[in-house]
Amino acid sequence: MASESLIKTSKYTKYTSYKKISYRSFFVGLLLFIVVSLLFIVMFNAYSGSSPRTDFHEPVNLDSTLLEVVNLKSDARLSSARVSNCTYWDCFNVYRCGRGGHDKITIYIYPLKDYRTESGTPFSQFSKEFYVILDTIRHSKYYTSNPEEACLLVPSIDTLNQHSFSKKHVSQALHSLKYWNDGENHLIFNMLPGSAPNYNSVIDLNTGKAIIAGAGFDTWSFRYGFDISIPVYSHTAEKIDSSQPDQKNYLIISTQLNIPKHYLEVLQNIASSSNDLLLLDKCKMDSDRIDYSKRCEYTTGRMFSYPDVLKEGMFCLVICSARLTQAVLMDVLASQCIPIVIADSVVMPFNSHVDWNRISLFVPEDNVKNIVKIVHSVSKERRGELYWQLRWVYDKYFASIEKMTLTALEIINEKVFPLAARMYEDWNMPEHIYGPVNPLFLPVTAPKAPGFTAVILTYDRVDSLFTLVKKLVRTPSLAKILVVWNNQKKPPPPSSEWPVINKPLKVIRTKENKLSNRFFPYDEIETECQLTIDDDIVMLTPDELEFGFDVWREFPDRIVGFPSRLHVWDNVTNSWRYHSEWTNQISMVLTGAAFHHKIWSWYYTYKMPAEIRHWVDDNFNCEDIAMNFLVANVTRKPPIKVTPRKKFKCPECTNTEMLSADARHMSQRSACVDRFAAVYGHMALQAVEFRADPLQYREPTAGVPQLYPEIGAL
Repeated sequence: MASESLIKTSKYTKYTSYKKISYRSFFVGLLLFIVVSLLFIVMFNAYSGSSPRTDFHEPVNLDSTLLEVVNLKSDARLSSARVSNCTYWDCFNVYRCGRGGHDKITIYIYPLKDYRTESGTPFSQFSKEFYVILDTIRHSKYYTSNPEEACLLVPSIDTLNQHSFSKKHVSQALHSLKYWNDGENHLIFNMLPGSAPNYNSVIDLNTGKAIIAGAGFDTWSFRYGFDISIPVYSHTAEKIDSSQPDQKNYLIISTQLNIPKHYLEVLQNIASSSNDLLLLDKCKMDSDRIDYSKRCEYTTGRMFSYPDVLKEGMFCLVICSARLTQAVLMDVLASQCIPIVIADSVVMPFNSHVDWNRISLFVPEDNVKNIVKIVHSVSKERRGELYWQLRWVYDKYFASIEKMTLTALEIINEKVFPLAARMYEDWNMPEHIYGPVNPLFLPVTAPKAPGFTAVILTYDRVDSLFTLVKKLVRTPSLAKILVVWNNQKKPPPPSSEWPVINKPLKVIRTKENKLSNRFFPYDEIETECQLTIDDDIVMLTPDELEFGFDVWREFPDRIVGFPSRLHVWDNVTNSWRYHSEWTNQISMVLTGAAFHHKIWSWYYTYKMPAEIRHWVDDNFNCEDIAMNFLVANVTRKPPIKVTPRKKFKCPECTNTEMLSADARHMSQRSACVDRFAAVYGHMALQAVEFRADPLQYREPTAGVPQLYPEIGAL
């Protein structure tokens, strides 16, 4: 029995050893296989990557002189007629868009070709203006060389001037385009539509479902929300400089040559009886030639140089003629003369985004006889607003073909991606004229129920941090505590060491030690109100914090807090200075203990001048001053100081631990105030003598309990 047991044991031992060897061999083989496979992949990629790669979709060549000749047969199919009621729902395939990003369209330009009739005759001219349009698209952020990923497709057939192409043959050429598909997702440019004698307000071309970026639209032919109204380009306007005379010598000037007879007679009667209208027409020359650089006065025949004379007028007439829109409109805008538009059914350029009521006057066609009276009713202040707005709008949207093209593309982009669209104020209210626009549209008093989030910026003062946390949680309206740990060399304390509290607390570790981290718009801040507080501000009572939050609810667009400072002008150094002495006047509330709306953190991170943010991070100072400048510049309102506490004392903190103990601290902060004012171009801070105190503060209560009994003394 013993021998049998020994034999069995020996067999089992051998079997087990073989099994171990088999497993070992399997894993060693598997490891070798993986290593060899990785080496093979690396070598394959190295060798394959060394060979030059060719891009199948090459960018369109707009400068080529050797173009492919395309002869269209006389019986070639025409593109379908223009669909008169298109929208982005039924004439546009939005599923082609989005490959360039969730907020950017992609545009493909067809390769240039020499289109000819069956007999070999070219039927379309290629103008300089159309070349500039295509070149602008080619170098824009929207361009793609891949037609499969294009949201919009632009034919390289010049259709700007209807007199320069054959309607039939261009319609055939459009239909022959590889991706035409009845014009869906195609963009056609046109500036001079129609032909004599009717001059239709839309291009006489079979464009199917294509978007028309055209000039001369009227309210019947324009497909609102789909087409783009652009101006008629003027060579003259591009040559007009921005210089202006010392004063405007004429109230109203009319230089247009093609004014309809019935309007011209009315204007002649006005010019004969009033000096407020300078009526100019073409000059009578010895020959039949017309000198377009000259204009002569209707009453006296006096000669003026054109377009220089436009600068001498405060208002300039633009009247509908055979075509609704005129090139003279661009001349008037470039000369900084306020246009008076007399065209009832005209669709103004970029009307969906540019507010023309801010830069021009509109007079009904049947009220031309009262034009002088209407202009006299415009106040001096209103004229100034129109004039300065006009200069900005022209320079931004109309000063060149490139700007017109990019504006049209941006409008289309916002129609395709409406969530990425800019606000009305961004399109029409330049900050240097109107100042920044307050982004907050809150009720008169913000609701109390959501409470506020306390954001504590800390480095390694753990004891005072824990003390502050325990005091904050006693505030009834506190919703959450967010600790921004700004020390990359040392981890925050483990969760077991933190105080046990009844409110949510989240610790965020930053990647860099920057003061701006306290104003980053963290996703964890879910409440509208944010309390920004330093980790050593442990002297505030729960009643003071609760009252501060209640005050913020009444002023939700301002900074509301406790420590206050003032900016003053130093006549000795001719610079702004930071003032920290005890005064009744304040212009800053320091964010070491202050309530503000969380949107200001987003503005601080993404909208505030980057120069200021970089200076704060590089010098490790003045982030609170920067925030006060930001909010005051946008709202044009001063901050709100709360309760009588004017000086903060921290008995637990030694002076050597405090940043403000540095002797250079005050001089740096004065430099901050002066530097930030220079960056903004003006002193944005607003001084005020105001302090918010609770009712019955320090008054005999006669048995009536106070709402905030623990408001601290000075």
